[in-house]
Amino acid sequence: MGMISFDAGSHRFHLRAAAIVVRGDDVLLHRAEGDDFWALPGGRVESGEEAAIAVARELHEELGLVIEAGPLVLLVENFFVYGGERQHEVGLYFMAEPQAGSPVLAGPGPYRGVEGTRELVFAWFARSALGEVDLRPCFLVDALGAQELSFRHVVQRDQRAG
Repeated sequence: MGMISFDAGSHRFHLRAAAIVVRGDDVLLHRAEGDDFWALPGGRVESGEEAAIAVARELHEELGLVIEAGPLVLLVENFFVYGGERQHEVGLYFMAEPQAGSPVLAGPGPYRGVEGTRELVFAWFARSALGEVDLRPCFLVDALGAQELSFRHVVQRDQRAG
């Protein structure tokens, strides 16, 4: 199978599935080596793969974390620049329940993971303090700060380079 990612006109298109993993007041974020911003963990959906399965696969591959994808809470059309290239990403963001007893649930982190040849850093952040973090897409600062997430569609246009 291949990842759903291709050049389309002036943009690079991606279909991404992401996990919202919450522990008390904290949410799990990750950052790729060389990036100066944080994001929700997840990755690209493969051709023929359900997005909920993709997000569980990505967290297991990258961090060894076993999760069960819960309800879809955000459908995100995200337009941004990364590596000097314009990106058009459709993101499916799921609430996710980690398997009990996971070491990631026990400590503050950071935790190391791998995506291909890139090192990833995973860490817990207080939802109430997300305004102090460069979190992308940036609407997540407010969305994740809410006590309860209910389904919504978001269009995010971010011209900052990433």
